[in-house]
Amino acid sequence: MTRADRPTGGQGSALAQPLTMPSLGRSAAHLGLFALGAVVGVAGGLVQPAWFPGGLLLALLGAAGLFLGGARAMGSRSGAVAPAIGWMISVILLTSTRPEGDFMFAAGAGSYFFLLGGMAVAVMCATLGWGRQPTGPRARLGK
Repeated sequence: MTRADRPTGGQGSALAQPLTMPSLGRSAAHLGLFALGAVVGVAGGLVQPAWFPGGLLLALLGAAGLFLGGARAMGSRSGAVAPAIGWMISVILLTSTRPEGDFMFAAGAGSYFFLLGGMAVAVMCATLGWGRQPTGPRARLGK
């Protein structure tokens, strides 16, 4: 089969597709999700020690809602990754001590559950986010 005989117009693998620049609106949405992730990380850091078991669950559910909601709103996994990066950066900055000796997180089990649980929730939501799924009548899903 020569090159001219090969069928064209088919979708190849994701690695074979040409790189395209994201639109300005999509980039702004990712930046907004990043900032919202940082805000949710700070809010979760304040809520989780206040009402220990309930505050921890509330903080993790809020983060999960943002990550999964971002993935659904953007229609791709990058919608979950952007707020997860913002969340992780803000939480890691809150764990560092200041020169005066002040710190945000105490060395308790709840703080570790919040840190590790939030990272696990971010990975789960990024994995469960919308992937590259075929759509339309040519898709053979459910037939």
